[in-house]
Amino acid sequence: MTKPQFPQVLSIAGSDSGGGAGMQADLKTMQMRHVFATTVLVAITAQNARGVQRAQVLPPAMIDAQFAALAEDLQIKAVKTGMLADSQTVQTVVQNLQRYDFGPLTVDPVMIAKGGAPLLADEAVATVRDQLLPLATLITPNLPEAEVLTGQKIRTEAQMRQAAEHLQALGAANVLVKGGHLGADQAAVDYVLLANGRDFWLTSPRVATANTHGTGDTISACITAELAKGVDLATAIRVAKAYVTATIREGIQVGHGHGPLNHWAV
Repeated sequence: MTKPQFPQVLSIAGSDSGGGAGMQADLKTMQMRHVFATTVLVAITAQNARGVQRAQVLPPAMIDAQFAALAEDLQIKAVKTGMLADSQTVQTVVQNLQRYDFGPLTVDPVMIAKGGAPLLADEAVATVRDQLLPLATLITPNLPEAEVLTGQKIRTEAQMRQAAEHLQALGAANVLVKGGHLGADQAAVDYVLLANGRDFWLTSPRVATANTHGTGDTISACITAELAKGVDLATAIRVAKAYVTATIREGIQVGHGHGPLNHWAV
């Protein structure tokens, strides 16, 4: 009997020992979306719900070896990046993404952990902007990340739109600017600008909780999973927004700080 071939996806990210964000959040999300998740680990963190205590970056040769092993045997249909740590790591990832065709690329430009610890060195921001963004099918920054990449303050919905246009001009084909930091009382709003010029807003009710660790990883991982299944980008973004909203709304309590999402939510 022929066994079914499941879509295979790739997470390029750092490990979160607390299980709430990073590669662990990606794997949980991808499993829930019924795709087969593979990984290229670029960094290890010692962290929990209270924050990051320590981080160590893997050597480029080990990152290269992981890419080569996957390309030799698997059929990756979509890929995402998360924590990339420093400029050398970003360059290593870029070179491998240029070497291997792993399908559409979602870039989650992770810069700061929920507890405030830096996850991308200052010197690496330009490398992400100049070398990684032009490869991206979609980039998914939150407002602080979008501010760093564009060099402009974002305090209004109009400025979210302007930031998306700026990021698109930098080379990202499609842009999702996540507005969770905007400070609106009643709703969380995100702005989507597509390569064909179409745009739309996504709105969800705010939930009074501190347990939002891993939201950026989760929404980008869900989008990646849907793209691997052949779903069009606009629909994939809407599915991911609905999923991450459910993971927050149907929350769980783990740890004593910024707790994780409920990846079992449906």
